[in-house]
Amino acid sequence: MQDAAELNLGEDASLLLVDDDEPFLRRLAKAMEKRGFSVETAGSVAAGKAIATARPPAFAVVDLRLEDGNGLDVVEVLREKRPDVRVVVLTGYGAIATAVAAVKIGATDYLSKPADAADIVNALLARGDDLPPPPENPMSADRVRWEHIQRVFELCDRNVSETARRLNMHRRTLQRILAKRSPR
Repeated sequence: MQDAAELNLGEDASLLLVDDDEPFLRRLAKAMEKRGFSVETAGSVAAGKAIATARPPAFAVVDLRLEDGNGLDVVEVLREKRPDVRVVVLTGYGAIATAVAAVKIGATDYLSKPADAADIVNALLARGDDLPPPPENPMSADRVRWEHIQRVFELCDRNVSETARRLNMHRRTLQRILAKRSPR
């Protein structure tokens, strides 16, 4: 684990974490504090926007999908209030379209959950053309497929027939996939 002495956080080490998963938010806040960040947390888009407006941080980690809206709304406010902010967008539903949207709005990087604190710090501190190293434990291809199917299923309001049509898959095949446990 990297400690605060190893990291070059600059003069302002303020960090805003926005996520509606309370246990994950607490764990990540604790891990980032150990690395030298001055952490502030928010559990919703509204709270994230309020903090971004009142005290714009130097760094931010924002979940894409929150209960009260889209995390990209928080990213926009952050960019307006502090153009040099370094933002990492997290999501459980990794998709190219949302990654492109996040980067266009001003996110520094885009990571799929589960991302650990080391991956997030590497993404936050990567400068210029430096790419952060690849994750130690990336999702398997089966897991990525599972996540995609689950995302489309949720977007179709858990309608199996509509999901199967959109995925160009037989309905019974989809039902068998959905009945199984998620791959690791």
